[in-house]
Amino acid sequence: MSGGLRMPPGAPGTLPVIPRQRTPGWAGPDPVDELAERLDDFVAAAVHPDEIAALLESDGLSDDQIRERYGVRNSFALAEELYERVARRYPEPEGPAPDPWRAGLLGCLLRGVVFALPGFGHVLGAPLLVGPPGDHGLPAGTVPLLAAALFGWAWNQGLAHRAYTWLGLGDRAAARRSLLLGGPAGALLGALMALLAAGTAAPAAVAFAAGQSCYLGAATALLVLGRERALLAALSPMTAGAVLALVHPVPDAARLTLLLGSAAAVAVLAVLAAAPRGDTPTAAPEPGTVPLAASLPYALFGLSTGVLVVYAALGDVLAGDGHSAVAAPAAVALTLSMGPAEWLLHRFRSRGLAGLRASSTPRAFRRTTARTVAVCLAAYLAALLTLNLATTALWPHAPAVSGLRLAGLLLLGVVMWTGLLLQSFGAVTGAALICLLAALAHTLALVTHTGGPHTVGVAVYGAAAVAQSALVCVLLGRATAHR
Repeated sequence: MSGGLRMPPGAPGTLPVIPRQRTPGWAGPDPVDELAERLDDFVAAAVHPDEIAALLESDGLSDDQIRERYGVRNSFALAEELYERVARRYPEPEGPAPDPWRAGLLGCLLRGVVFALPGFGHVLGAPLLVGPPGDHGLPAGTVPLLAAALFGWAWNQGLAHRAYTWLGLGDRAAARRSLLLGGPAGALLGALMALLAAGTAAPAAVAFAAGQSCYLGAATALLVLGRERALLAALSPMTAGAVLALVHPVPDAARLTLLLGSAAAVAVLAVLAAAPRGDTPTAAPEPGTVPLAASLPYALFGLSTGVLVVYAALGDVLAGDGHSAVAAPAAVALTLSMGPAEWLLHRFRSRGLAGLRASSTPRAFRRTTARTVAVCLAAYLAALLTLNLATTALWPHAPAVSGLRLAGLLLLGVVMWTGLLLQSFGAVTGAALICLLAALAHTLALVTHTGGPHTVGVAVYGAAAVAQSALVCVLLGRATAHR
């Protein structure tokens, strides 16, 4: 070994035979340059000189040999010299990078349509909701319906979070169990809320609200378990009947049959989907892994956003200024826009992973994230605007879109999408707090008759949009949030 480092010819992972040091200049090339050329691929991919030193030492090159051949004191000094002489070149992975957030646009649009189809049930159930308006300006039958709907949005948002968490832990049986127990419990409590808020409403209106609560619980189970197509099939007869009712009178008996038939079909499909099947967990979560309190912020987010949507749809009526139908296109547009919103959320997560791979500094990643948020949000608002213009044009007796009304809707869209974005990253507490404060401020303004409904809406939604957008930039501009 005194004459040089000798390894078996062709042995993998070994250094080439290294000649004795020669004087650089006219007499011959620099031996460090020769070594750098031979180890070019490894040195170029090293992220620290210590990696190179480890290779030199693992192949038996001693400090004495290094001093004799290369004129440096030890392997670490030689490694630093090699690291400085070779430019960084990191090999790219073969094939496209994995993207767990890739989602099909058609599937997301289908979910948006499924979200909107229950609105046709209100068309069929309209005769059940008629009655003299109360002090709030709404027909008496509408009050229990809204009470049950707001409770259902809150309850089922929390229930969906709990079930999705179990699915994420690999325990599909626990997810089914939570849906099988939580769905009926929410339907029962929703019916109770409708009964408590009934006032002078007819029993038929309370029954309709109870049926709506049953539908919300069953639909939540189907959506969480990925049964969108089954839900769409169950709602198709009711949808067809509602479309017919818009252009031709439909007997009350036929309306009732379609409503009960669709609700029963959805409930049966939900029970079948959530029924125990002897699933074996892919992980072994400990008891108490998913505490009930963890779902509370999601429930509050569902409640507060539901209140904001109700005000956007019925603000004119609650303020004593108009008819409830004039704002219905805005509510329909918001509901349909949840399909594009979901696809853009996946798109943001996908672009976030690409930004992590392409950015070399935290500042560059923050800039990339800000651009991605702006592009995705602009695309969502464009979709919402298009849907609002289309529903307004098709809706009977809908007034022309005013500047204030449109500004309020788009600002509410910012609140909704940024809130969903924060929720998808698990940062729902801040979004829920902002939306709750916005809902309380809007309620206080309506109760005290402070300003017109659209002026108040623009102010409240604008403040919430600014606060939530700032929260998005602060939280999601960190690389550690994208995991």
